[in-house]
Amino acid sequence: MRGRELTLVALLLAGAIGGYTARDILPVGAQTAKEADAVALDDLRSIERATVDLFDRAAPSVVYITSMALRRDGFSLSLRQIERGSGSGFIWDRSGHIVTNFHVIEGASAARVTLADQSTFEAELVGVAPEKDLAVLRVNAPGEKLTPLPLSSAEELQVGQFVMAIGNPFGLDHTLTTGVISALGREIDSRARIPIRDVIQTDAAINPGNSGGPLLDSRGELVGVNTAIFSPSGAYAGIGFAIPAATVRWVVDDLIVHGRIMRPSLGIDIATGEMARRLRIDGALILNVHPGGAAERAGLRPTRRTPSGAVILGDVITAVGDDEVHSGHDLVLALEPHRNGEEVVFRVRRGREVLEIKVRLGSNEHASKSLQSLQSFMSPQRNDAAADTRGAG
Repeated sequence: MRGRELTLVALLLAGAIGGYTARDILPVGAQTAKEADAVALDDLRSIERATVDLFDRAAPSVVYITSMALRRDGFSLSLRQIERGSGSGFIWDRSGHIVTNFHVIEGASAARVTLADQSTFEAELVGVAPEKDLAVLRVNAPGEKLTPLPLSSAEELQVGQFVMAIGNPFGLDHTLTTGVISALGREIDSRARIPIRDVIQTDAAINPGNSGGPLLDSRGELVGVNTAIFSPSGAYAGIGFAIPAATVRWVVDDLIVHGRIMRPSLGIDIATGEMARRLRIDGALILNVHPGGAAERAGLRPTRRTPSGAVILGDVITAVGDDEVHSGHDLVLALEPHRNGEEVVFRVRRGREVLEIKVRLGSNEHASKSLQSLQSFMSPQRNDAAADTRGAG
């Protein structure tokens, strides 16, 4: 397959940049321009067949998600559900878990999932990670209707690699767009305003309604979850973003088991970004230390006020292990690779001193461990109309 693709690319490039004819670039074994044209046409058809086959295999795993909202009837004053938006998702396993973007269901009172055979099921919320713009739903569908998408086994992606996106743009059922990986290592803001790092950039068209759908490689394996576009107008402008499969894997595993990301806890309150900027602090300033938490056990100090009213700033965390920390958001991301009970060296600035303190991380015990309904968790959706980087829908 790769040899035929290269032959086709060579033919197209030669014709485009040099005005060559098929006679000038005859493949091995072809003696005439007519034979070369036949080989090129066969290569083209092979590539088309491969793309069609990929779509046929992957499409049954892609679902259509309709989010619902409660509205009070102006005459009867009774509550009723109405459609509030739509997006895409894909089947994670045969237990009925569905992966999508958090912003697809944000603010919803309920959600419905439509499978490729047009059967529709009420969805149960399993867990959400607004800081990664991911959510997991579950449908009680027969196992024979559920075709999970395989995750990519590639150790690393390459710029220029072929990808295709499947989703429901503008509510149009199972639409395929193709392109390449345009860049790697991008960073976008999540719905929680915490950066999502190592994001994939692609030129495969992603439009409203594509959010939560899969980005696939040439083997039909998941390499990312389509989540946003960069566009001043809100329409597709050639730049789409997808959360990489490596991130999706561990986040979804946590959401299925715990309903949330199991990021370890320090038991501290951190100064807001605005406060840190006013104080010109580079790092994560500790405002409060929770009794019995990991930070208190390690001896980290909070901000405090003296009897005379003077404010003494607390420890400023500047690194967690090998990861530098310049803000509260950096601290959140630096904790992600670590687990409860792990001992990690923190670098902190205490007044004019720079210290290295070992901290045995604790569990995030105050977070809710189960999410029983969409309505009980979702917050009203914000108006982000002025943003340049937008959820695709």
